[in-house]
Amino acid sequence: MPRISIPDYKALSPEAKAEYDNQVKTHGRITNMKKTLLHDVPSFRVLMEWYPLRDEVVKVVGEFALNVFAYAISYGNDCLVCSTFFRKILRDNGKDPDALDLDETSALLMEYATACVAKPVTVSDALFERLRKRFGEKEIVLLTAFAGIMIATNLINNALDVDLDDYLTSYAKK
Repeated sequence: MPRISIPDYKALSPEAKAEYDNQVKTHGRITNMKKTLLHDVPSFRVLMEWYPLRDEVVKVVGEFALNVFAYAISYGNDCLVCSTFFRKILRDNGKDPDALDLDETSALLMEYATACVAKPVTVSDALFERLRKRFGEKEIVLLTAFAGIMIATNLINNALDVDLDDYLTSYAKK
């Protein structure tokens, strides 16, 4: 049971309705998390910066590695909504999320994701040096910022106990 209600569309402010309508127009739907965030439009907008960060990360590592990175963060945070969302993406692209065949970049990002979730102050020097060998400083900042916004998204879903969207149910890890 969610801790925060999903606001009724009719009760939304004009500003929130515009954000809602834009999500449906852009993505074909609006998720339970996004609907919940529309209680506070500035909060909604901050977390929607996920999309520009995602697009930049894709330019650096590609779609598959981005999805592995986001899945590893979400799985590590035990976020049912986000981990299931990325399981869906991986499965829809012919990948088994429980037996991923990782290239060097994806494996490195999975390791970094795990470290960022476990305890970011303990990201080892050895791991960071491997990141430096693969990425420049700008890219490492981008990857870390994306990890941060992914963790924030996980936090919203977990702390507010947002319901899993119906379209994701069949993709949930058993």
